[in-house]
Amino acid sequence: MLLANREIRRARLRFALLSGAVGLLVYLILFQQLLLGGLLQSFTSALDAQDGTVLVYSSAARKNVEGSVLTPDTVEAVRRVEGVAAAGRIGQGTFTVVSEAPGKSAEQVEASVFGFETGLPGAPTRIVQGVAPSDVNEAIASQEDVAKGFGLGATVRTEAGGVPLRIVGLTENSRFSVAPTLWVTYPTYEGLRRAANPDATAVFPTLVAAQPTEGVSPTEASTRVTAQVSGVQALTRSQAVTEAPGVAAVQQSFSIILGLAFVVVTLVIGFFFLILTTQKASSLTLLRAMGAPSGYLVRNLVVQILAVVGVGIALALALLVGSTRSGGGSLPLTINPTTVARTSTAIVVLALAGSLVSIRRVLRLDPHDVVSRQSLGGLG
Repeated sequence: MLLANREIRRARLRFALLSGAVGLLVYLILFQQLLLGGLLQSFTSALDAQDGTVLVYSSAARKNVEGSVLTPDTVEAVRRVEGVAAAGRIGQGTFTVVSEAPGKSAEQVEASVFGFETGLPGAPTRIVQGVAPSDVNEAIASQEDVAKGFGLGATVRTEAGGVPLRIVGLTENSRFSVAPTLWVTYPTYEGLRRAANPDATAVFPTLVAAQPTEGVSPTEASTRVTAQVSGVQALTRSQAVTEAPGVAAVQQSFSIILGLAFVVVTLVIGFFFLILTTQKASSLTLLRAMGAPSGYLVRNLVVQILAVVGVGIALALALLVGSTRSGGGSLPLTINPTTVARTSTAIVVLALAGSLVSIRRVLRLDPHDVVSRQSLGGLG
């Protein structure tokens, strides 16, 4: 592989510029994946961060949490379905709250509030600090929003009615609609609703979280609930997360952008090495005439491709780590090693695929071309 190393040393600037360009493109791909993960996580992760494995919506809501309303009779009907071991009400609403954290100026924030019944399915999970709320006017918040005044021990107050909510715990990755998210007991949720609308005669739940009996899968339980209870649509927890309105559109948009980025990386590397191979075609032909096997020349070319891609990926990872440390604003940015490994592998494979034309060109070099050119030169 000495030939590959010598060529890289002789054209350091050329290879460095290509590695930098590849690094920026790979960084763009990884950062977009990071944004997509953070966006989806902040959009629907609250549904995945509760312990009910089945979520029941009103059928008119079309899987939209904010559009779902269930009557008490419907809740009782869900609980009577064979295969449902327990079911708890979940209320969801968006409220304007004012943070009152010590040392911070008061700030109005739109927060999504989930109310759950203690001791029943639907309680928050992923608690990393403190405890789950168990009393009136206690709440648990997402740790991603600590900087906004939702830290442990802080108090936020609703703009409508001035209901105080004391933060007694923090969860991770449990936000909803890309907004600060609070979990409260169901009586607290009812109090928030009545404070916002004093004329309301009743507060209906938004969802029902259910837990199947032993031996019944969530899929089977959701099918039974949908079939036996009029006016509802039951989904497994994973379905509620992935089939929420807007999720598919966001994933499709990012997929198109990421696909184009992968194509650009392939073309950049492919065209660079094609031009490089064309420029040194006579030198390579001479090496073939001197007895260098075509396999040796191809291996040197592959080493150069892998070196460029390897340096580019290392640069991209350095930029990615710097981006996560600088913070992602309202979105949590967490590097997923599996995603990074898969993306890096795909880049390497695409780089080699994009260079197949160059490899084919090297394999087709004919040592007799040197003799022909020398013969023609002698005739001249």
